[in-house]
Amino acid sequence: MHISFLQFLDMHYLHGSPNDKDYERDMELPFKTADGCICAISPAFVPFIMLAPAAEPVEVILQKIFILKDQRIQSSYLSNIWQPPK
Repeated sequence: MHISFLQFLDMHYLHGSPNDKDYERDMELPFKTADGCICAISPAFVPFIMLAPAAEPVEVILQKIFILKDQRIQSSYLSNIWQPPK
């Protein structure tokens, strides 16, 4: 009987382990049983370190600006601009 490699894999690995006439021989194939397999899960945490360049402190200077009453433009003066001449 001639079968392809993919047919061999399908027959021996994808349909479980049917108990047929060559069952003992089939079980000698690699990876058919879990004997000697070790499964170990170990979480790995990689620390995230972010190095920021050292910056010089910034000095904020607050200045108060004083506006005198006669320097302000009253809103009533602004409305006069759009009035027809008298």
